[in-house]
Formats: sequence, C-alpha cells, structure tokens
Amino acid sequence: MRVLLTSWGSRGDVEPLAGLAVGLRKVGAEALVCVPPDEEFVSLLARAGVPVVPLGPTVHSVVAGTRPPSAQDAFRLAPELVAARFGTLTAAAEGCDAVLATGLMPAGARDVAEKLGIPYVFACFHILGLPSRHFPPGSRPGKPSPQGETDNRVLWAQDGQRVNALYGEALNSHRAAIGLPPVDNVRDHVITDRPWLAADATLCPSQGMTDRDLVQTGAWILPDDRPLPGDLEAFLDAGAPPVYVGFGSMAAHAPKGIARVAIEASRALGRRTVLARGWADLAPIDDADDCFVVGEVNQQALFRRVAAVVHHGGAGTTTTAARAGAPQVVVPRIADQPYWAGRVAELGIGSAHAGTTPTFASLTAALRSALAPETRDRARVVAGEIRLDGPTAAAQRLLDTAGRGRPSATV
Repeated sequence: MRVLLTSWGSRGDVEPLAGLAVGLRKVGAEALVCVPPDEEFVSLLARAGVPVVPLGPTVHSVVAGTRPPSAQDAFRLAPELVAARFGTLTAAAEGCDAVLATGLMPAGARDVAEKLGIPYVFACFHILGLPSRHFPPGSRPGKPSPQGETDNRVLWAQDGQRVNALYGEALNSHRAAIGLPPVDNVRDHVITDRPWLAADATLCPSQGMTDRDLVQTGAWILPDDRPLPGDLEAFLDAGAPPVYVGFGSMAAHAPKGIARVAIEASRALGRRTVLARGWADLAPIDDADDCFVVGEVNQQALFRRVAAVVHHGGAGTTTTAARAGAPQVVVPRIADQPYWAGRVAELGIGSAHAGTTPTFASLTAALRSALAPETRDRARVVAGEIRLDGPTAAAQRLLDTAGRGRPSATV
C-alpha cells in the first residue's frame, strides 16, 4: 500500500505529514511526501526517512521578504500552485492507492486523484476554514457569533466566492485539459463533505463546530529523539529554567522588536532566555550571558526544560508545548493563531497576549501570569490528557480508505 501525502505551507503544514508518514510505516504502508523544496523541510523528512518530491516554489521565498505577502502576491501564487499540483502530483501519484492533501488550499490534489481513480482525503490542523452556521469566516470558533445562522451562511458563501476568485479559473482550466468537468465551488470541492482534523481533542474540541462530517484523528506528531546540543545543555544546567522565545516560520509577520521586548521582560522577572532564531532571524540584544540563541533544535526535549514558551500560536508549537507541560504565552499574528491563543487561555495553561504587538509592560504581565505556580500545575495536568496515538490512528484509517479504493472518495 502506497499513499501520497502533500502540502504547501510553513513547517507547521509539513512536519505533521512526516509524523503521519512514520505512522503509515508502522502499519506496513509506504508514504511519499510532496511538499515545498525548502531546505528545512527536506532535512526534516530525510531525518524521518521519508522520500520527498518537491512541489512548487520554496515557502521561504514567498514569505520572507521585508513585508508580508500582499493580495497581488496571492493572486500570482494561487494559479502557480494549481499548475504545480497538476504537474507534480500527477506523476508522483502514479502507483499510489490514495492522496491526502493539506496546507494552503490544495486545489488540484483532489482532481489528480479523481483522474487516477483513487481516494482523496483533505486534512486540516484547525477548524477555522471549515464552513459553519455557528461562526463567520475568520472568527474564533466557540465564541458567541454576533451574526445569526443565516448571516453566517451568507458570509461563508462570500468566502467561497473569494476562494473561487483565487483558484477557480486555474483549477477549471487544468481540469478541462485532462477531461474533467468544471467545479462551481473550489473551497467545498477541496475540503470535501468529510474532512479530517489532525488536532488533539483537548486543545481543539470540534463537536458542533462545523457543518461538515468531521473526522478528528488527533495530532500528527513526529517523534524526536535527538539530543540537545551540548552548549545548550550547559546553558540549561547553569541556572533556573529559562523562558523560550520563538516565532517559527513567521518572517515579516513577527512582531517588530520582539527579541528586545521578550528578553527584557524575562530579565524583569528574573529569568534567562532561550531565543529561537527562526525565519525572522531573531538575535540577542547585547552580549550578556543570560540569553542563548538556537536554530533547529528538538523542541520536544527543550520545552520540558523551560519555565515558559513565548510563541506565535502555530498549531504545532502550541501542541508541542502543551505535551511538554510548559506554560505558554501566545502572541498571535495571523490565521489560526488567535484561536490557539484563546484555547491556551481557556485551558488555563498560559496567557493569550492582548494585541499583536507586545510592549515591555504587556509581555511582562502575560509572562508573569504564565509563570505562576497554578499555571504550571494546570499545564502539567493538561499534558497528561493529550493523546499520543494520532499518527497511528490516522494511518490505519487512511489504509482502510485506500483499501476500499473508491474513486475520489471524500472520507
């Protein structure tokens, strides 16, 4: 049994596929992963022993400019990605028994599966993009909606029109070229009637949150047994647990001056700092020995050694910190990050920073709350509630889906 897994997006959109690929290997199946050719992603998948096929441009080349991508950038990128999927996935999926797609609106993946007559699955790592009468597009599920059900459905219909404007012409042009009829609603076509949610149920409850028949598998965590670098170990052993500060794949989206604000806030509370360089290329503000800079590192091991994790609120970082029992301060910037910030606060495992640009005073207050003993105690309790079998559960379900072999199955 062979399955093609594909995504285009940041590390948070790619690493879960490595976790799922390892889960597939454990149940006797082979996985081929088709993702952007960023060096970081290629190295990650090589470490997991997973074969990789490059898809489209690097993500870093798109997001790591001096400003965030614009609407014009989106209209240029969307048809480029559609074309890349039709070209690359058609060849990569030959001999595969199913296609699973996730990441940035994977228009083209289902269509390749349809042409090849193999099942297709859409997976997501949060529920913000899944239509619901309970909340409007872009809002945080679980909070009261100012709109009624009718208004929310109108807003979701408008969201579908937005997606059509980005992807519709390119998708239907490529479908016509391979003898497939056009689709009217690209978003609903891509996400299907039965999408999968690869998120932990404690962190991301989904009951009643969408109008789709959602399948929640649990988070697809890639196990990491790499030792921490010796100099980092020495820093950790030299004093009380430090505060970790990192904004992952955020580049132009990272808060301006976040390194200075975070280091000074940590110092004000008597804590040292581990600063993750990330795509924003964060750097220490002076030569003091209370700040240690890391690049690519085993977060699963590191987060068990820190006093708190200050981050952007990506699904992967939130889940890794929660599994480690580390209190969190989430400074959300875009997309699903406000949702994860809200869940951290609601669960009592950390603080959601109010606003996207922290000041010394605001971050110090949020960090002080996260460092409180009751927050750490609660974080340890929640850590014990997070399930670890997500990759295996999803892998077995995917095998069952592939085994049934229904053309373009939306399961």
